Amino acid sequence: MSNFLSNQNLPIDSSLIIKAEAEAIQELECILNQKNSQLKLVAANGEEMTIPDSVCVVLRQVVQAMASGTNVSIVTHNLELTTQQAADLLNVSRPYLIKLLEQGELPYILVGTHRRVNFDDLIKYKQQRDIKRRQVLDELIAESQELGFYE
Repeated sequence: MSNFLSNQNLPIDSSLIIKAEAEAIQELECILNQKNSQLKLVAANGEEMTIPDSVCVVLRQVVQAMASGTNVSIVTHNLELTTQQAADLLNVSRPYLIKLLEQGELPYILVGTHRRVNFDDLIKYKQQRDIKRRQVLDELIAESQELGFYE
């Protein structure tokens, strides 16, 4: 799963994290990986709030990525995306995405004259595409091994 944050799509550069922060991130990762622990947020005034499970899942993913030195960016999305937003998420050009829409590969709706792509439909398409890519790659590797080109 990809991790996204911020409305500005600005990645947090892990190379900017100083050593003390890296140690704190490692410690936080250990805490987040504990089974059956209910996390709480404690404000400066001592007020406590239990962190919802859905937030813990995202927090765990972000901290694991940061602990491994991976850059992280989090993006919020509407349920319906513009064609440019959808293309950006698939990492394809907008014209290529339009072709997918017109060929019926991906459902869309019209809002006036503008196409909108449902976020869930886009994620399903991306997952199916990734599975197909992996299968084709595995087949190529197997054929290469049989022919002695790949060890």
